[in-house]
Amino acid sequence: MMVTLLSLLRAHVKALKWVFFAFLLGTLLYDFLVERHHPHFWGDSVIGFWALFTILGCLGMIVFCKGLSHVWLAQREDFYDKEDTANDK
Repeated sequence: MMVTLLSLLRAHVKALKWVFFAFLLGTLLYDFLVERHHPHFWGDSVIGFWALFTILGCLGMIVFCKGLSHVWLAQREDFYDKEDTANDK
């Protein structure tokens, strides 16, 4: 069942992306309609703050984690070839 769901989602990536953007736009439009009584945080009074915060936070985490993986986990392209030739001698 999970494989079927994942293959269905992969087949409709563009449509899924537009659904997510429509949902984000809907939450932003809803934010215009919500009455703010007592904001507890300065961002609560700014229209669309949490939507923008979420997008920038997700993009920031993606960039940070990708950079960290390149620095910490990545090896040179010939790393394993040099290891094998050194052990053969």
